[in-house]
Amino acid sequence: MADEIKDTPINLDALPDGAFVTDLDLAAAFRVHRMTIWKWANNGRLPKPYQLGGNTTRWKAGEVRAAIAQKAA
Repeated sequence: MADEIKDTPINLDALPDGAFVTDLDLAAAFRVHRMTIWKWANNGRLPKPYQLGGNTTRWKAGEVRAAIAQKAA
């Protein structure tokens, strides 16, 4: 279940800046494997995620959008 792929990607632009998204959400949105999301976070392409609990890690949609815009500029 941890490696499940979402059939319908989320629309990052439709989410509020403070909305939390998972690695699976981002992987579906960018159409990449979820490990690619973690590689991008580790090498600075995406912001570092927030640790919300023991095994709960999320990214803020607004920060992801800002990182994408900065890389595109």
